[in-house]
Amino acid sequence: MDLKIKAIKLEVPEGCNIILGQSHFIKTVEDLYEAIFNTVPCAKFGIAFAEASGDCLVRLVGNDDELVDIAAKKMLDIGCGHAFLILLENAFPINVTQRIKSVPEVVNLFCATANPVEVLTVETDQGRGIIGVIDGFKPVSIENEDDIEFRKKFLREIGYKF
Repeated sequence: MDLKIKAIKLEVPEGCNIILGQSHFIKTVEDLYEAIFNTVPCAKFGIAFAEASGDCLVRLVGNDDELVDIAAKKMLDIGCGHAFLILLENAFPINVTQRIKSVPEVVNLFCATANPVEVLTVETDQGRGIIGVIDGFKPVSIENEDDIEFRKKFLREIGYKF
């Protein structure tokens, strides 16, 4: 069997986060739309879902045309069936990931980030699948006392801790 491994770069648009996951049914885009909108109504987002059977289309939905367009083009580049990509603005993944995980069709999340991402894919004669992601950059050192103080202060400044 011939395997081709490829890394596909996902540059996250300024001010956005992405969520990349795996799902298994055509109604994924509509259910993800409802999960995000019902959790963070002010969020702007675009969702693309790649079918793995039938017409094998990239299905799309969202409430921001530019984010929908970017998500659709990126999902076509990734080219992996039963995968979905969400571009999210005015909300953080932490606000919606648990809700997304509870969508019945969702089977896995690969990443939820604002970092540059490389999607690692493997291709066979049958198709292509995601085997992992590279989210951001490798660590360079271990945090010290100043770094710990910065982390704690930052989390309180953005409202995630008291």
